[in-house]
Amino acid sequence: MTAPAAQRPDLAPQGHPQRWLILGVICLAQLTVLLDNTVLNVAIPSLTAELDASTSDVQWMINAYSLVQAGLLLTAGSSADRYGRKKMLIVGLALFGVGSLVAGLSQSSGQLIAARAGMGVGGALLLTTTLAVVVQIFDETERVKAIGIWSTVASLGFAAGPLFGGFVLDHFWWGAIFLINIPVALIGLVAVARLVPESKNGQGERPDLLGALLSTIGMTAVVFAIISGPEHGWASGQVLLTASLGVAVLAGFVLWELRIPYPMLDMHFFRNQKFVGAVAGAILVAFGMTGSLFLLTQHLQFVLGYGPLEAGLRTAPMALTVVVLNLSGMGARLVRKLGTPVVIAAGMSCLAAGLAAIAVLGGGGGYGGMLFGLVVMGVGIAMAMPAMANAIMSGIPPEKAGVGAGVNGMLAEFGNGLGVAVLGAVLNARFAALVPAAVGAASLPAALAAADGPAAREEIKEAFASGLEVSQLAGAVAVLAGGLLAAFLLRRAERAEAHAAGAAKAPVAETAKAGDGADSTGPAA
Repeated sequence: MTAPAAQRPDLAPQGHPQRWLILGVICLAQLTVLLDNTVLNVAIPSLTAELDASTSDVQWMINAYSLVQAGLLLTAGSSADRYGRKKMLIVGLALFGVGSLVAGLSQSSGQLIAARAGMGVGGALLLTTTLAVVVQIFDETERVKAIGIWSTVASLGFAAGPLFGGFVLDHFWWGAIFLINIPVALIGLVAVARLVPESKNGQGERPDLLGALLSTIGMTAVVFAIISGPEHGWASGQVLLTASLGVAVLAGFVLWELRIPYPMLDMHFFRNQKFVGAVAGAILVAFGMTGSLFLLTQHLQFVLGYGPLEAGLRTAPMALTVVVLNLSGMGARLVRKLGTPVVIAAGMSCLAAGLAAIAVLGGGGGYGGMLFGLVVMGVGIAMAMPAMANAIMSGIPPEKAGVGAGVNGMLAEFGNGLGVAVLGAVLNARFAALVPAAVGAASLPAALAAADGPAAREEIKEAFASGLEVSQLAGAVAVLAGGLLAAFLLRRAERAEAHAAGAAKAPVAETAKAGDGADSTGPAA
């Protein structure tokens, strides 16, 4: 005989009894995946020397991981929903561990590129299933706090990658940055097998194979165009052709999903104003955070003269602020007290204010103004990111939690690429306008190398700093406008839900009142 829901541990009102231990395990696995997004950047000199890697080889070593991961996020989430989130979490850990072993022992550029692609498959499965499991094992009272901790790991992984890579390379050879993933993967496999409950969509839907293929090709093409745009030029034939292909395939994906009875991504979700508001906000948080860090690292290295590791350390206060505030549960408490729309508006406003502070106060050559801006940005991210991730996941039925996690990850990837592309384009346009002679230079170092004398080099540095300021202010305006729009849509959606709930209760109340009247006139029992 099946036990009632209230007596089953995995369905207890407070969530799974070992939910916090499970969260720690999946966050450890997620951190390893996120570190590998940025850790390879500091190993480029070693790879170039020891593997005789060309510039193109190095670019593919870095991009193979992020391209495969971004392209498979939606498919990975859908597979987790259909075949079981625990199973896909185990498969993801195994693929990531094997890929890390092959990468660490690679003897050629081709082997390392292939290994990185395999790691990207495992990474896509891990990023989607970890968030889906969080949604399954935590109830509504604790879910925002749990998602806050989950998103904290994302910020920590992004910021700690270069620091971790620099530390490892100071003591070991370059392969160690991959081999260190193996014990983490093994620990994760044992812990997931023992602790994580299985959950999946029991509706018996047929797999949407064509949808999976179209979403993978479309997302890969779009992300590749964004990645290659700065190098080849946004108007180049390669970038335009790849971007057009990606957009066309994604349009075909949307049309296909609207036609079939069991779509991988139900397009009707986008009729939900809460979901659309959270989507807009999620893109712009990633846009502001990644785009600003892309600009900041250049400012610290090219303008203020810090080395890569020193620059990484000086951007760390933003991530540390996010970690401290999310671990304290600040975001979850604010959501309960003020509501999701207010918290998102306040968080995005802080993020925009931090960007503006860096532009205005951090351009004078000192670090103090930049530090203030980074901390304010961290406060904004700690408030807005968990609230929006929770809004996205709550806008999708629980049985589609994997797809919801895939959408969340896909939006983050899109926002990351968009932030680098748009703010980088603003920077380059301003730089070229102030120093026309540098238009033909591919980068600030190239322009400085071609400069004629100290005065010209100083002029080029000042022009680059001015371009940074303008691009950061442009990012601040975009983030503020997007945050207010997201908050407006979420507030309107909540009011519509409240109105619908009130309208549904009214007939019930009228029926009950009529029943009471009939009883009062009837005979006594």
